[in-house]
Amino acid sequence: MTCIETANKGGQETVLSYLVHGMPKYFIVILILFLAATGCWAQHDPSRNAMRALARNNIEDVFEALETPNHRKNSPISQAEKAYVKMLAYSYQDQLELAFKSAMKAVENGLPLERFFVGPRSLLSKLHSYKPFIEFIKQKKMGIAHGPLLGSVTDHSANFWVRTTKEAKVKVTLDPIDADTLPHQKIVANARTLAEKDYTAVVKVSGLQPSTSYAYQIHINGKPYSQRYQFVTFPEKESPSKFKIAFGGGAGFTEQNERMWDTMNTFDPIATLLLGDNVYIDDPEHTLTDRYCYYRRQSRPEFKQYVATNSIYAIYDDHDFGDDDCIPGPEIENPKWKREVWNVFKNNWNNPSYGGGEDHPGCWQDFYIANVHFILLDTRYYRDLANQNMLGSFQKEWMLEKLRTSKGKIKVLVSSVPWSPGVKPGSKDTWDGFANEREEIFSYIEDNGIEGVVLMSADRHRTDLRKISRPKGYDLYEMMSSRLTNIHTHDLLENAIGSEFIMGYNEECSFGLVELDTAGNGPELVFKIINIDGELVGEHAIKYNALTFKK
Repeated sequence: MTCIETANKGGQETVLSYLVHGMPKYFIVILILFLAATGCWAQHDPSRNAMRALARNNIEDVFEALETPNHRKNSPISQAEKAYVKMLAYSYQDQLELAFKSAMKAVENGLPLERFFVGPRSLLSKLHSYKPFIEFIKQKKMGIAHGPLLGSVTDHSANFWVRTTKEAKVKVTLDPIDADTLPHQKIVANARTLAEKDYTAVVKVSGLQPSTSYAYQIHINGKPYSQRYQFVTFPEKESPSKFKIAFGGGAGFTEQNERMWDTMNTFDPIATLLLGDNVYIDDPEHTLTDRYCYYRRQSRPEFKQYVATNSIYAIYDDHDFGDDDCIPGPEIENPKWKREVWNVFKNNWNNPSYGGGEDHPGCWQDFYIANVHFILLDTRYYRDLANQNMLGSFQKEWMLEKLRTSKGKIKVLVSSVPWSPGVKPGSKDTWDGFANEREEIFSYIEDNGIEGVVLMSADRHRTDLRKISRPKGYDLYEMMSSRLTNIHTHDLLENAIGSEFIMGYNEECSFGLVELDTAGNGPELVFKIINIDGELVGEHAIKYNALTFKK
């Protein structure tokens, strides 16, 4: 499958058919040639493109991609990544002397040493048998390759994800920080990383106290490995509280913008929602490319520090599930790459659940922070344009039941693509392509008297707030953000037909910060736009009575 060709089973139309409708034939030819030449790699840097070529055994294309300047002039190739991919290509060709020289150049340019262990392991094995490399690496302390990544935090529990360089026993020790008010009792939990799970493990800890600060440390095979990190458990479930969360998508690997994770860290959110295009892969048929893109991000020191201290929840979108605007169809095992992409996704995040499990794979999930209910959707796995169904029947029934029975005063309904009409003109990739299903969901909210619903999404490379008017119910506000690290920018579309533009920002990278207060008498929700430099560039308060049915 390419960005031009999508699943076309059962009469399903392609994305391209919508783009070219009504165009002159000569323009269609030019468009197809342009897309084929660029590979739809608008965001991708050359090292990712080179890995895609390596996955296809096209060695000449590997080196050509690495020497081709990125057409995004503000996105220079990382010299460390360039040397690393060259090392993999040389190793693949059994040119171990050149591979070793490239490895040393990568180290000189700041490549973290764990990259020589995590993979692609099949390509690294030859280097590990080369004597000069053995001498170089034998004095290096290695244990944790990636992580810890904090996730699935509740008022009484937390999970800790790690990847090790080889199968290992993992132990997490926790201590409450406020020893004056809590008994000083060390909490211990264990797990083991497994090769079948790409050398990852999730250590699950229970018996914690709500709204409590804990310090934790990771131990590998009985030895303390990581520094001590801190995190805060969630407020008591279904109780009033005050907290803030961060969210966004569009996090293509752009070295000069990786500082975004440091910026987000300064705002100290209790949780972060990563809403798709969290890494740009666009190569679902090749696990080598898939894993490379995750490994590269997970080795960044800014990202590692950020995910160790606030609970991370992730869903995917087109660029980290299939490829651009993909429509893979409703079948679980067709295309056959679906399940393997899902497995790789599971091995690289720390979510409370992954869709409906093995029988109904996906990335949908839900969780509470105090009395705010977050419901995150999978808009890709079962997307079926021919039958106007984005979610699939199983997930949709799950979502409607969650909405109907929710105990949250505020319910945040999260999609990887925009809900608002008109925000991607002429495209069927957003909920505009599934307008009947969107109306079914919105009408269900109204017919069942469900109050307190706000919408959240990503995909568009900007951050903005919009409002969808509902004549028979309350207006639905949508918070959108999807330019965490991306270079490419989308217009604000202040005059989009079908939704009202309230505020927006696209000058620099940015993220959404949501402050929720269900305990006081003031606004229940304040949406803030923060740019990569930590500047507040937009703010809007939404009172709870704006999310209720008028009497």
